[in-house]
Amino acid sequence: MSAFSRLLGGQSDVDFIGRRRIWYRLSGVLVLVSLLAMVFLGENLSIDFTGGTTVSVPNENAISANELDAELRAVGFSQVRVEELDDGADLRVRTEELSEQEEILLVETIVEATGADQADAELASVGPTFGSSITRQSLIALGVFLVIVVLFISWRFEFPMAVGGITALMHDLVLTFGIYSIVGFEITPATIVAILTIMSYSLYDTVVVYDTINENVELAEGKVPFANIVNGSINQVLMRSLMTSLTSLVPVGSLLFVGSLLLGASTLQEFALALFVGIAAGTYSSIFLASPILVSWKAWRGDEPTKADRPSARKKKAGGTYVAGGYESAKPPGSQRNRPPKRRP
Repeated sequence: MSAFSRLLGGQSDVDFIGRRRIWYRLSGVLVLVSLLAMVFLGENLSIDFTGGTTVSVPNENAISANELDAELRAVGFSQVRVEELDDGADLRVRTEELSEQEEILLVETIVEATGADQADAELASVGPTFGSSITRQSLIALGVFLVIVVLFISWRFEFPMAVGGITALMHDLVLTFGIYSIVGFEITPATIVAILTIMSYSLYDTVVVYDTINENVELAEGKVPFANIVNGSINQVLMRSLMTSLTSLVPVGSLLFVGSLLLGASTLQEFALALFVGIAAGTYSSIFLASPILVSWKAWRGDEPTKADRPSARKKKAGGTYVAGGYESAKPPGSQRNRPPKRRP
């Protein structure tokens, strides 16, 4: 049977648990890069979170962002940020909260520099109180979600699984915000909705793996090391996780790369990027992070299997066949075939 056929049948024999330190190092590097990007590059928060004034206009004169920035500073607007949209076809100016007279002067200066019609200028103004309220509500929603996740997984499975699931979720969050810092996409309330969506997706993928682990623990009846059961469970659901993620990434990728980047629907890019990065990170973390953390937690509590009991070692046993679950037979432990022969006195 080929490797692909075994993968389709849930009988692959990849040693995920034996290589968990590799996944930890890889995740650590990704998280470190994301944190550095968030610290040194910062997040491009919309005025819904920071408060201020935004003006968007068509760039009829095709001037650059630097040229418009210089003209605005020349008339006294020192705290401005000019962004090019749709490859410079439109310009967006963001500044701190202004008075009514200052807003009029800002719009007139931008319209004159870009050659746009004043009726085409889109002005949006949000006060700092509203922005702080939106930020606070987003953080509360995130905190409530995480608490519910911990309580649900602890009730449905066990607390160590909740630790692995939450760690995987936080890993996905940091990677998503790190990507936003690197590419400079604006974080809007729609982005927060997308992030909550991908957290649910990541949690679903992790719970599927945990449920399979629970089923195999019951079948093993305590006769198979826990690390082997976890490793086999991941192999059993590996194809399902990959296919679910692929069928989700294809339409989301079309929304991101075709809709927002090629067709110019820039209003979709903040939402689509969060979904794309989150689904990919959630699939990775549920396989390579959540379950290995569960094994490491139990090892820390004194349940570390011996070297001979690890999946990579059990495969090498003479006369044994490694299958999903770490068993030496296609039948689970407890069946008549797997029981050792009785010795006569």
